[in-house]
Amino acid sequence: MTEQYHRWYSPNLNTELEMLVFGDRGYPVILFPTTKGRFHQNKDFGLIDSARWFVEQGLVKIYCPDTIDAQSWYDKDIHPADRARNYTWYDRMLTDELVPWAQHETGVERVCMAGCSFGGYHAANFAFKHPEKVAHLFTMGGAFDIKMFTDGYYDDNIFYNNPVDFVPGSNNEWLWRMNIILGTSEHDMCKGYNEEMSRILAAKNINHWLDIRPFANHDWPIWREMFPHYLSNIK
Repeated sequence: MTEQYHRWYSPNLNTELEMLVFGDRGYPVILFPTTKGRFHQNKDFGLIDSARWFVEQGLVKIYCPDTIDAQSWYDKDIHPADRARNYTWYDRMLTDELVPWAQHETGVERVCMAGCSFGGYHAANFAFKHPEKVAHLFTMGGAFDIKMFTDGYYDDNIFYNNPVDFVPGSNNEWLWRMNIILGTSEHDMCKGYNEEMSRILAAKNINHWLDIRPFANHDWPIWREMFPHYLSNIK
């Protein structure tokens, strides 16, 4: 399994970002880390190894970028408006820099977004905001409501980065063309978020799979089971 390290300056974020890329061809999968995790976290915790067969067969090419959690939603030292504004710039980085990069390298127009825990938020937020760019969304133990990070403050940047708020009113036709899997488990602390997101999608007749695994917790072992299973759904 090939592995490449990239470091680049992001004009949208005015900082350098780091990323690992696994594989040399295949469907582009952008895989986010969990809360404040770095670009190497999904490798360190075995999630990449769980998908080794798909990578080695040339079926997928996995991009693992940094996030800016510590400079956005989790930065309690700045105003919530600044947290949301910083995250909006991160969304622009994905839109203008990373997704075009993956599209160009693989020749695929609509990518896959995936992530565990808060990485699931990153994946879902982008996919639901830009469904014309995303064909597959796989979240594992994801959370989809960021109002818990805004101290009661609310503005347009929060609204448009909070899937439970903006998805109900979205009529982007590409939402109905996306392969959506919301993975959770019986004892997952984020199970309720997944059930809520499922209800929102069902109310709009958006096809999706709410995958609730028995007995498991909010942790890496079940995510390592889910990820290759979900990758097998990419056609």
